[in-house]
Amino acid sequence: MTPRVERPGERARTATVDIVVPVFNEEKALPGCLRVLHDYLSAHFPFDWTITVADNASTDGTLTVARRIAGAAPRVRVLRLEEKGRGLALRTAWGFSDADVVVYMDVDLSTGLDALLPLVAPLVNGHSDLAIGSRLAAGSRTVRGPRRELISRGYNALVRLAHGARFSDAQCGFKAARAEVIRPLLERVADNSWFFDTELLLLAEHNGLRVHEVPVDWVEDTDSRVRIARTAWEDVRGLLRVARAKARGTATVDDLPQRPDPAPTHPDAVLGRRDGGLLWQLVSFGLIGALSTVATAALYALFRGWLDPLAANLFALTLTTILNTEANRRFTFLGWTGSKRKVHLQGLLVFALYYALTSGALLALHAAEPEPSRWLEVAVLLGSSVLGTAARFVVLRGWVFKNRKDNSA
Repeated sequence: MTPRVERPGERARTATVDIVVPVFNEEKALPGCLRVLHDYLSAHFPFDWTITVADNASTDGTLTVARRIAGAAPRVRVLRLEEKGRGLALRTAWGFSDADVVVYMDVDLSTGLDALLPLVAPLVNGHSDLAIGSRLAAGSRTVRGPRRELISRGYNALVRLAHGARFSDAQCGFKAARAEVIRPLLERVADNSWFFDTELLLLAEHNGLRVHEVPVDWVEDTDSRVRIARTAWEDVRGLLRVARAKARGTATVDDLPQRPDPAPTHPDAVLGRRDGGLLWQLVSFGLIGALSTVATAALYALFRGWLDPLAANLFALTLTTILNTEANRRFTFLGWTGSKRKVHLQGLLVFALYYALTSGALLALHAAEPEPSRWLEVAVLLGSSVLGTAARFVVLRGWVFKNRKDNSA
């Protein structure tokens, strides 16, 4: 898929791009969409292209309109599905496409077409695996009502909070992917409706694929087929389902094309250490540990109003330890590339030892002083947490993050 110079006597190969427009009961909007899109591609798009209208069980005249236009325009084709669902339409159309790059956009053309080439280009040259239009990225410009704006920002914040996602806009109807990469992922995406986009992106990031974001101009079309309340509930259920799949290991796709590790281009490059060495690890771990210790103490003081000392300590430690392990994976042990699932399982064992240490300190305090003050309890907890944090660093560095050659996902 990498562009090359044309040699005398041969014809240079160009990438092929299939642009899918999923539709349901869009007989009024479809003609204008295809006319504008066809004219734009003919005038401005440098790659070989095809438009596929994916009609997913329309009950009006959408199919008739699509077939009539396809009959007059050779680069437009029609795919008919008898079952409704935007995700199903995209899965089917992308799965059967013979193009190098597959794209989809909404029939209302809410996203400005000037973003199409920046969306496709990093896929054609192999730099990225998926590309998405983002209404929330720096440089994007949107025109939409406050209700839609609030819902969109709230949902994307929930995706980032629940899954640590790095992309900013999961549901903009403007996405593209390299076909060889997307096909194995499509087999794992379970949703056939509006959550399809989010699930696809979460699985892509979970499996180490590179997602490129393009800031877009986006204008809301108020004639929408989206049922906000029902879609929001289905999205929340989908986020929980994907989280369970990650925890069980079923979200990992074994046969995806692997992107090689970064390597210097210049033959005489002097490489820096990615992990930063012991000093960086101590500083990073210390800062994260200090924040975790303060958070644990604050949460303990809060929970102690309703729970006994051991239960309050358990809840406080559980919340902070999960975030602590993830923070150390991302910032402290930078050179480590092993299994995320294995890390969190090992982190739970370290947590059990940490909990035993801090809880043992509280039990010893209550044995010596049957009714200690709340602040004395917090002080003992802080002291035992400091000791536990030091022991935690030794165990994480010497056991959990030791094997840096493990490239399993």
